[in-house]
Amino acid sequence: MLIIACPCALGLATPTALLVGTGRGAQLGILIRGPEVLEDTRRANIIVLDKTGTVTSGRMSLAEVLTAPGEDPVVVGAMAAAVESPSEHPIGRAIAAGIAVTPATDFRNERGLGVRGLVDGVEVVAGRPDWVATSIGAPGIPVELRERIDAAERTGKTAVAVGWSGAVRGALVVSDSPRPTSRHAVSLLRNLGLEPMLVTGDNARTAESVAASVGITRVRAGVLPQEKAEIVRELQSDGRVVAVVGDGVNDAAALARADLGIAMGTGTDAAIEASDLTLVRADLMAAVDAIRLSRSTLRTIKGNLFWAFAYNVAMIPLAAVGLLNPMLAGAAMALSSVFVVGNSLLLRRFTPSS
Repeated sequence: MLIIACPCALGLATPTALLVGTGRGAQLGILIRGPEVLEDTRRANIIVLDKTGTVTSGRMSLAEVLTAPGEDPVVVGAMAAAVESPSEHPIGRAIAAGIAVTPATDFRNERGLGVRGLVDGVEVVAGRPDWVATSIGAPGIPVELRERIDAAERTGKTAVAVGWSGAVRGALVVSDSPRPTSRHAVSLLRNLGLEPMLVTGDNARTAESVAASVGITRVRAGVLPQEKAEIVRELQSDGRVVAVVGDGVNDAAALARADLGIAMGTGTDAAIEASDLTLVRADLMAAVDAIRLSRSTLRTIKGNLFWAFAYNVAMIPLAAVGLLNPMLAGAAMALSSVFVVGNSLLLRRFTPSS
């Protein structure tokens, strides 16, 4: 009776599956913070995706310098590069790359809107076109410049306006293409029961162009960093279990607020610290694999617990009425433990989608 009642298998059911699952995850560049994350991956039914660096490559390049009538593109480019030089944002780095200028002084980053600073004693502002016009007291954006900005945005590019001395002088167009695997990853996320949603601070035309190219139909654009967490809260209040994938400091609040936060390992420390799962590979397919592996680990734990309980439930009554030989009881106890360990080791055969 004492032999058959030994709960060895029950004690091994969860830790062995966790050990093998997290170990296999580490081999694939997936870092799982804790066991509670596994249940969240099963419950999640909508996944909020950042655009830059998550759906797209995040490797932006300067495509074109647009100017207002009468402005010199060399001057516009140099002033924009100077004020963007101290910025850590991918857009700012793309604008500043390859242009040798003296960085602006008194630099200020207006999160989600743009930057401002002093260039040779002149305050220069760069960022969202309408925000730039308002910040410098300009009457508006010149019609010809506005039309060219709109045309660039319709092709999925991002336009950063620059202005000083009460006038919007031009705009710098940067391009960032979707990752080659993003469309397939979005399709797989749907197959896992997750509705993809693109949430970005970029303009609506650019966001919708990128979303259409990867198969996402639900888009929220022009979102400020603090509003991302509010969108997650709105979805949760509607009864959704929300997963968020992001890589920037602007995503940290949303990652922390989400039921399941997934951070790209190439992103900022703030995003990684706020996440539940960290992906070493900067690829949306890694997010798919992280969810699949976590769900597989949870299924293995539940399977282990079921067979461990079933063994005790079936064998204890037989031992109690004397129908079970002690040698058979010892063998059955050992076999149950071996089964649990062997079942957990099957997780080592997990194959990534990519």
